[in-house]
Amino acid sequence: MKNEITISELAKLMNVSIHQIRYFEEKGVLLPAYTDDNQYRLYSIEQVYQLAHILLLRKLGVSVQSIKECMTSFSADQYDHLLHRSLHKIEDEIQRLQELQQFIQKVQHEQKNLKTMSTPYQIKRRNTTYFTRWMEMDIGTKLSAKQLAAQTKSLPNLFELDLHFICDGSNTVSFCLEAQQPGDLCLPEGNYLVLQCSILEDAELDHAIEQFYDYAAAHAYVPAGPLILIEKSYLSLFSNNELHYELQVLLDAGVHFEGGCDDDSGRNNS
Repeated sequence: MKNEITISELAKLMNVSIHQIRYFEEKGVLLPAYTDDNQYRLYSIEQVYQLAHILLLRKLGVSVQSIKECMTSFSADQYDHLLHRSLHKIEDEIQRLQELQQFIQKVQHEQKNLKTMSTPYQIKRRNTTYFTRWMEMDIGTKLSAKQLAAQTKSLPNLFELDLHFICDGSNTVSFCLEAQQPGDLCLPEGNYLVLQCSILEDAELDHAIEQFYDYAAAHAYVPAGPLILIEKSYLSLFSNNELHYELQVLLDAGVHFEGGCDDDSGRNNS
């Protein structure tokens, strides 16, 4: 009984395709033990181990062109360096996937809150929040793609964030990003009147802001801070590309709220 196996048996044993094995042979990294009189490739236990090493190196990101060099000339230290480098890449990928998981959970949470809301108006309690000013615009200026492109800096996932536009009554609007420590701006702890709305045109946002302040006046809520527009562009997935905004304003501390308010202090975003 021969100790060698055929290419199909090797492929089945190692859970790869015959095409892969032939490709490795074409590149000179895996040759059969010998070819019999019928031109069948036959492989011994040595080739089984060689293929195992080749597949491991491929998992570590080594190109097929570099595998022959690795298997013939790499030292133990070089292999150790290769493993460390591969591990670092894996850790980066794990972090990327964790961040993606958190973002998906955030979108699901925000959408669930919108679906269960009985009214677009709420009173939310939020902790002190710090912001970094990303850019400023004149109050009548419409945000353009060119402005964003000129300000990209290190924010590749800008539209996965909650974008804060802070209007303090001056002729400029501050476009801000939430920060973990004191920065350019600070919103104090307190109760905030909140309105959720989705719009297609800028005029609709102007109308929503007007209604927002009319609602506050009708309920004797006294604004005590700037108007905050929070754009949550990711929620446009659920609303036929309408942009979703959350309007917020700090209310005077002396105002009494019937029924209490929602606690928003445990969240990173408003």
